[in-house]
Amino acid sequence: MRHNGTDVMSILKNINRNLVHIRGFRSPRKFVVIESDDWGSIRTPSAEVYRHLSRIGYKPDDDPYMKYDSLESNDDMTCLFEVLSSVKDAKGDPAVLTANSVVANPDFEAIARSGFTTYHYEPFTTTLDRYPGRSEVYRYWKEGIANKLFVPQYHGREHLHVEQWMKALQKGDKLQKEAFELGMISISSMPSRFRCAFMEGLEHFDGDSRELKKEILITGHRLFVEKTGITPLSFIANCYIWDEHVEQVIHELGICTMQGTLYQDMGENKRRRLHYTGEKNSLGLYYTVRNSFFEPSVDQNFNWVDECLSRIKIAFRWHKPAIISSHRLNFIGSIDVANRDRNLASLRTLLQTIIKTWPDVEFIHSGELAEVISSSKNGIK
Repeated sequence: MRHNGTDVMSILKNINRNLVHIRGFRSPRKFVVIESDDWGSIRTPSAEVYRHLSRIGYKPDDDPYMKYDSLESNDDMTCLFEVLSSVKDAKGDPAVLTANSVVANPDFEAIARSGFTTYHYEPFTTTLDRYPGRSEVYRYWKEGIANKLFVPQYHGREHLHVEQWMKALQKGDKLQKEAFELGMISISSMPSRFRCAFMEGLEHFDGDSRELKKEILITGHRLFVEKTGITPLSFIANCYIWDEHVEQVIHELGICTMQGTLYQDMGENKRRRLHYTGEKNSLGLYYTVRNSFFEPSVDQNFNWVDECLSRIKIAFRWHKPAIISSHRLNFIGSIDVANRDRNLASLRTLLQTIIKTWPDVEFIHSGELAEVISSSKNGIK
């Protein structure tokens, strides 16, 4: 039997998707975890700023995060909660979103007052107070936590490489000054030597930055616990970039699990490291790996529901938890309300199909998965 090139590629892709599940934690229970990054962080402040960037030729449509993502609004939270609470799992629990959150943003006014000599940050709750349409967001966070709809886990203090960003501002970088004046970290649709446009908060450009990274992680963790009332059990690094020094700090903070994708980016000029769910390092930290994806804002022409269901089926075949990646930008409507509404309709379809296809499914958040894995025997629970 002969196959054309497309058939061969499809077969190889399917083989690879199965192979990644060979090692690690297994469970006869069907867990679904939805991990959503970037909650609490700023991006494009408003539709007006988006239109301004378009008018001056900065092409925000080239980066879906600039095109759609912004600080979550009151309406975003209510619409998301309505969809999550519309389904119930085998235990009668609603779908739950693991809201991987940063708890601070740059204090632009204080930085400007210092003549760009000193970095200042503010709690995300202060940022919410300054943004219109966000007066109830913090209340919704607490309501979501209480009802197990929206459970934050730690994503860092801010989604920002503080040293490099401040250096660019101090040098008078034109593009960064323009972004700063608009209340943005960067104009990520424009070329930059930074892979993630200053968003890679924990990348080490030199050894001297390690102590600052440690301070940022510790102060951010303290603020996270204060604002959420949660002691996080899992952590996800900005842009999936971290190294062994970050793991040491995370371990000292009492976090037991590193969220991530299949590969860990070790930072500039370092090799990548392969991980699998249930892997345990020398510190006693476990790794979990996202194996399913629902990211419709990245490509509106792709069938994310069918793709995600296909990957969940593979995970369950191997008795693995289905860990779905779905960033905040998919659920934000303050710049483009049609983006949020369209994606939430797809999310509803995805969740309804999950419980219909696998009636014994259990929706859990990443902190719960961390507890299950860490209490398992020989990787089996």
